[in-house]
Amino acid sequence: MRILLVLLLLPTLLRAEGERAGDFDYYVLSLSWSPTWCALEGDARGAPQCAASADNGWVLHGLWPQFHRGYPSYCRTTARDPSRAQTAGMADIMGDGGAAWYQWKKHGRCAGLSADDYFATARRAYDAVTRPAVLRRLERAVKLPASVIEEAFLEENPALSADGLTITCKAGRIQEARICLGKDLAPMPCGRDVIRDCTLTDALFAPIP
Repeated sequence: MRILLVLLLLPTLLRAEGERAGDFDYYVLSLSWSPTWCALEGDARGAPQCAASADNGWVLHGLWPQFHRGYPSYCRTTARDPSRAQTAGMADIMGDGGAAWYQWKKHGRCAGLSADDYFATARRAYDAVTRPAVLRRLERAVKLPASVIEEAFLEENPALSADGLTITCKAGRIQEARICLGKDLAPMPCGRDVIRDCTLTDALFAPIP
């Protein structure tokens, strides 16, 4: 009976809500391949991020405070929520201000920082990662092993290691590159619940429109 109770409660234990801000172990920098998000969700919404003129490749999905097992969300904080101007100021790397607001609400409040400092930290983390230029030059969709995307990131970012980077897939497509960083933004190994690489050998990777 006790084992059954633990199994039933496990999802809640791994993703609690309303924790105290600033109580976390490390960050996960999540980079989303924009053509995938647009094909699966964004195009149907008419999202500005998906306009051909936007020229988006790897956009910042979020900078997520993480525990070694599980993660906090919707934390209690005395920090003021960002203004519309502050969230709009992240649109160049996050697609639009609405995405920035959602990331602050769910994850940013858990960092124990002001909104300004959280977004500045997220931008520093994003800017510190070299997104492989070769992936932007594709002219048509290809199917490839997800490991090829990981190898491309590792080649362009010598400070990263395979145990600190994971590639995720969704609906048979390359979805995200997730990089684990310490509170000082130095690369570090991911926890076991984060380092779950996509194992597809024929994942679809669509080009930037």
